[in-house]
Amino acid sequence: MKQAHIQRIVCTWLSALSFPLHLGAAEATQISNGRIQVGISETGQLVKLMNERPEHNFASTNAPALWSLRLVSGAKTNALDASSATRFDAQRLSDDPRKLRLTWDGFGGVGVAGLRVDAVVRLDPNEAVSRWELSVQKPRDSALEEVRFPRLSGIPPQTNEVLAVPAWMGQMLLDPRKALAGSKGQGARYSWEYPGTMSLQCMAFYQEDGPGLYLACDDAAGFRKSFAVRGDGKGGIEFEISHLPENGARGAEGYPLGYGAILGTFRGDWITAAERYRAWAKEQPWAKQSRLGCGLVPEWATKTALWVWNRGRSPGVLEPAVALQRELGLPVSVLWHWWHGCSYDAGFPEYLPPREGADPFRKALARAHESDVHALVYMNQRLWGVTTKSWRDEGAERFAVRGPNGAYKEEVYNTFTKQPCVSMCMGTAFWRNKYAGLAERAIKELGVDGIYMDQACSSLACFDPAHGHPLGGGTYWMKGFRQLSGDIRGRCKDARPIALAGEGCGEPWLPYLDLMLSLEVSRERYAAPTVGWETIPFFQAVYHAHAIQFGNYSSLTMPPYDDLWPAEFAPKEPLALLDRKYSKQFCLEQARAFAWGQQPTIANFQPSHLRDRPEEIAYALRLARIRQKGLKYLLHGEYLRPPELAVPDITADMSRLSIYAGQRGGLTEFQKRLPSVIAGAWRAPDGDVAIALASIADEPLGFTLPLDVTDRRVCRIDESGRTPLGQDAPGRPLEVSLPPRGACLIEITRE
Repeated sequence: MKQAHIQRIVCTWLSALSFPLHLGAAEATQISNGRIQVGISETGQLVKLMNERPEHNFASTNAPALWSLRLVSGAKTNALDASSATRFDAQRLSDDPRKLRLTWDGFGGVGVAGLRVDAVVRLDPNEAVSRWELSVQKPRDSALEEVRFPRLSGIPPQTNEVLAVPAWMGQMLLDPRKALAGSKGQGARYSWEYPGTMSLQCMAFYQEDGPGLYLACDDAAGFRKSFAVRGDGKGGIEFEISHLPENGARGAEGYPLGYGAILGTFRGDWITAAERYRAWAKEQPWAKQSRLGCGLVPEWATKTALWVWNRGRSPGVLEPAVALQRELGLPVSVLWHWWHGCSYDAGFPEYLPPREGADPFRKALARAHESDVHALVYMNQRLWGVTTKSWRDEGAERFAVRGPNGAYKEEVYNTFTKQPCVSMCMGTAFWRNKYAGLAERAIKELGVDGIYMDQACSSLACFDPAHGHPLGGGTYWMKGFRQLSGDIRGRCKDARPIALAGEGCGEPWLPYLDLMLSLEVSRERYAAPTVGWETIPFFQAVYHAHAIQFGNYSSLTMPPYDDLWPAEFAPKEPLALLDRKYSKQFCLEQARAFAWGQQPTIANFQPSHLRDRPEEIAYALRLARIRQKGLKYLLHGEYLRPPELAVPDITADMSRLSIYAGQRGGLTEFQKRLPSVIAGAWRAPDGDVAIALASIADEPLGFTLPLDVTDRRVCRIDESGRTPLGQDAPGRPLEVSLPPRGACLIEITRE
């Protein structure tokens, strides 16, 4: 998709006063700040959420109820929404003409006496943004199971619509109305939980380079919520944010949301939305206390030029990493799965002793340290296998996550053994002590350099009253993770500089994790082909300077097979080389990681690949070397809008396979159109700028960068070093050429 520069629209309205408009039942009250208008009907519907220039209304006269809730009073559950009220009132507040109070009351039915819902709407004085604060007055002995607010639907369609969601790294959906209509016109719904797979509290729905809708929350405490989008099967689209009250607000007469829901408009794309969110996010505690921003990440982790993600015993993990480091000439670190004594996705948390024995493991790691190779070892931070001896002996069931019905949920990941696991509650000291003790032993007794905490950037709602934390919603999961990470670091402070890494990415984890495994660069490899969804670096566009992201499924082989799994399912040729026709997929994954500011990773690397797949390995090493020359951009830089490139698209063969899908002939393939050059743009802390360019084409490419570099010093950084580039005339576009599968940084600095 084109990433055009967004023209900044400067509004020159002389007044930002609000006033009531008497336009009949459809619209009774309107407020405006000269950039955005909010209109509320006499019945309490949001009927106007409009850009001032150009005008586009993201609300509708057929809008649904602005909020809904479930109120439990004894055995009675009342599902109510704004239309259930018999009275509605909208009042302007005298202290600010851009402020409005909305009140719904007069509810009928058993258990709803005294129920009242209030919302205060405030318009930002300078931006096209409205902030909505919600509070619910209710009977003290009733419980709020869920509050959905705000809810928007009936949004008038535009051409070239896009939905952008920070689902971990980020995804955008082209033609979302079509996708959300469902395969049979029955409608489809997507939902993302926060804190969890929703790494940021925002989403954007827009016409490409046109009017856009911005939804967000400004919750700096990390309360549990979810963002959802739904299609009605007829081209309609609905958005909502669902909030899970802590303890169901039991014993209280009121439930204040505690943070604002943000509804805004913009003109641009997902980068525009990310920039708006970043302006708020960089002032929040998790950004100010991020380990990378505070200089707390171990030096060996920041200097890692390439990760090897291998599995199994040390000869197949550490020795390939040492060989690759010799070839690269830069620091290589290891992400090590299947080192543990239990089978993968079944025997957790019985990790110790290592499957090759403690003494051989220690000696192998000591030899790797002599070559300056460091290792993170896998330990899932929430799963316990229910068929393990420790599950029974330690009474682990008491500390599992429980649903509202009081039962725990079994999760089956291992498709060969079908052995279930259960999620443990981060709000319990039992589980935190269990996990921290295992991590301490791995670090102190075995000498590992850190722990990869699988499924870390996710959270679950737990309803077990015996755990001592609030039921359902709240912030106890993140508080528990803070205690867990602090305990591990405290236990191991005298050992060595250790790193903690987690799967996925999420803003609340920034103060606790040194590294975040972001695999969306390989989405085609592990996810079923889905029409319309594309990976975008949404999280990097907000938090790149505050987090190190790494990880990649980029592999030249079929997946490995755990030798502790049933032998009858094992492949005849473990780690068999993939067909060369998938080479572009490998290069695409490496190029994305490079241009999007991640530490590069190769999965399932074997020293024989230096001989058998020299072109692909050379490409990965080339990008790693160039990245290392530009760390002030690609490690510490802030994401900028990359320039639009006039380069051809190419068609590539793509493979879909994973640890489970790739076994027993499970590889599936498809073709995909891809840009021949992946680009990213970065501003260093000193203000210098660099454009990262990585070609995946098999032929040389030439193109221009539409940048005005008048009075700027321009250099090209590639494997050979830094080369000054001259300009023939001020204002003339910058000419760039790349050899087949070439890459570089175009550095732009002040004279």
